[in-house]
Amino acid sequence: MWLTPPDRKGQTAHVDAKKCGVAYCGTIVTVFAPSGEPISAATIGQRVFWDMIGSSNVYEGRAFVPAHNRNYNARMRVNGNRMTVSGCLGLVCQSQIWLRVR
Repeated sequence: MWLTPPDRKGQTAHVDAKKCGVAYCGTIVTVFAPSGEPISAATIGQRVFWDMIGSSNVYEGRAFVPAHNRNYNARMRVNGNRMTVSGCLGLVCQSQIWLRVR
């Protein structure tokens, strides 16, 4: 379970990462208001990454960014309780640090 950083609205989410066949996938299971309270959101149940295949601590696959409503090629690098999630569309790349919840 991973905690995302705040989005433009200040909301964060818990993403459940698990094995999906030979790859990993992640689904939003809880969304939190800026105050930290769980809220109802259309993105609950949304798969935000899939087909993540790799070795050791680096995985590559696809990701959906709800704020952009688009799919991207993505990379995840796990380092202890931190995961750097990055993706590019053409020459424009962005990344986020997610924190392990459990």
